[in-house]
Amino acid sequence: MKVRLFYHSVISDWNNGHAHFLRGVATELAQRGHDVTILEPLDGWSIRHLIEASGAEAIVEFHRTFPALKVIRYQNLDLEKVLSDADLVIVHEWNSPDLIKAIGKFRRHWNSFRLLFHDAHHRAVTEPDEMSHFDLSNYDGVLAFGNILRDLYLENDWIQRAWTWHEAADVRIFRPMPEIPKERDLVWIGNWGDDERSAELREFLVQPIRNLQLKAKIHGVRYPDDAVAEIRSSGGYYGDWLPNHLAPVAFAQSRVTVHVPRRPYVQQLVGIPTIRPFEAMACGVPLISAPWHDAEHLFRQGTDYLVAKDGKEMEILLQEILHTPALANDLTRNGLNTILERHTCAHRVDELLEIYRALRPAETSKLLEQTLI
Repeated sequence: MKVRLFYHSVISDWNNGHAHFLRGVATELAQRGHDVTILEPLDGWSIRHLIEASGAEAIVEFHRTFPALKVIRYQNLDLEKVLSDADLVIVHEWNSPDLIKAIGKFRRHWNSFRLLFHDAHHRAVTEPDEMSHFDLSNYDGVLAFGNILRDLYLENDWIQRAWTWHEAADVRIFRPMPEIPKERDLVWIGNWGDDERSAELREFLVQPIRNLQLKAKIHGVRYPDDAVAEIRSSGGYYGDWLPNHLAPVAFAQSRVTVHVPRRPYVQQLVGIPTIRPFEAMACGVPLISAPWHDAEHLFRQGTDYLVAKDGKEMEILLQEILHTPALANDLTRNGLNTILERHTCAHRVDELLEIYRALRPAETSKLLEQTLI
């Protein structure tokens, strides 16, 4: 099957958490024998920042780490050349409205492929007017990364068909590394962002590091100077951007990690986790989350991970994990098992192929024969 994937960037994960899951899905499809081409703009926002931060060597490192991925960086795109022989096309929401519309218009006149829009952002609830810029009238459906987002598309008649397609861990990259010695108590990998969780990061991350005098390391971008100063004054080490494929090493070096969800995922998109809990559990590091309700029952609270209702309870739970090896081992084992049983990129590709088969039931038996055995 010929699959064409339109992403903002798969090469750069600089402030682009979407790249993590999308790389895993594309790799899984390619390794199952599908012809996968990823298309991203030549001068996308994320890759510009990546090159500014780390130079062109970061692009070389991407291709070294993900040799199965074929990426075309375009400036002027010939849609007929790219799409005329495609079977499945997925357009991620972090593309320009003009491109999203143009691909849909091409699909209207060229009915040889199925076209899906992939939404893995909170703007549908935080900036609903933005949806008016997306012309999905010629799309076959939407892949939404949570039930509440899927239902929103259907209830508002933005699309006629939508499926829940959660993110997941690429377990080729994210896996336990028990051979790596522990070097610190805690690691946090995440961006400061747009003030969507500044207070929460201070309460659930910075203050516990200070109060417990933890040996901690913080990775991420878009940290204002005052936030970096707070981290350093707490005793934590700020390590700036970390290429995502190196995150498993950082997890392996640490005894515990925490999850601090952005406010929209706590208040509006209830039940939708971001990618990091999947990846942390896949690496076998004990996880404590700030308040977050797993409304879609993806994990087992208290078994796969713990939840702290406030900063004080975060400190208590951190101490319990750091000083109770049996608890740490249970969380490690349980979280990893849940990922391997339900939440790998292979699971999501299985779901994607089932959706494609439902859209083209009379035409897919030969295309999917090998991948569904």
